[in-house]
Amino acid sequence: MTVVALEGVRKVYRSGAVEFEALKGISLQIRQGEMVALMGPSGSGKTTLMQIIGLLDRPTEGRYLLAGRDVTTLTENERAEVRNQEIGFVFQAFHLLPRLNVLENVEVPLTYAGYSPKERRERAIEVLQKVGLGNKLKNLPSQLSGGQKQRVAIARALAMRPSLLLADEPTGNLDSKTAVEVMQLFQELNEEGTCVVIVTHEPDIADYTERIVRIRDGQVESDAPNPHRKRAVGGPA
Repeated sequence: MTVVALEGVRKVYRSGAVEFEALKGISLQIRQGEMVALMGPSGSGKTTLMQIIGLLDRPTEGRYLLAGRDVTTLTENERAEVRNQEIGFVFQAFHLLPRLNVLENVEVPLTYAGYSPKERRERAIEVLQKVGLGNKLKNLPSQLSGGQKQRVAIARALAMRPSLLLADEPTGNLDSKTAVEVMQLFQELNEEGTCVVIVTHEPDIADYTERIVRIRDGQVESDAPNPHRKRAVGGPA
């Protein structure tokens, strides 16, 4: 199944009489079970592309199908609902709520989705065990290492069982050893069938993916399998 299908996507930003074309007709497909890196220098358009894939922005022209559904013209409320159900986000800055413990942080998207307290707890514990934090349920974010915080963020992203896991510079705040451990987790999730898209400017991180899409000047410069994919090794962060 194709999870992400972009067809001739353009994005134009306007400020008065000035126009800036951030994306220039991008067509791209990402299939279920793939682990893909989106790479590009600052100003290349990769952040805009990530925002469109994540339904945080909408294209000026073109079409976007997410898991087979045309999401191009959805209302803001419909887009928010699809985002919550179909896309898990992992960010560089973790974005954990400091006054909630680990379990409660992971329950947040499930609360918004209307799950019962029992369902929320069971599913949150399930994904926290998956990321190796089943023994940290009551810890506050301030009591965790950087790697553990990112694992909580990944667990939260997985809580709704999304069809797409979108990670934006997920290792940017981590030391090199912890970054490898987080990439190991992404590889394990991918091998279990999760579609993982990682936005990064770091070649060392892109090397852990099976396919690298390079963006330059708002266009796909190259899109090719990674013949030298690295395997991450390491234990829990």
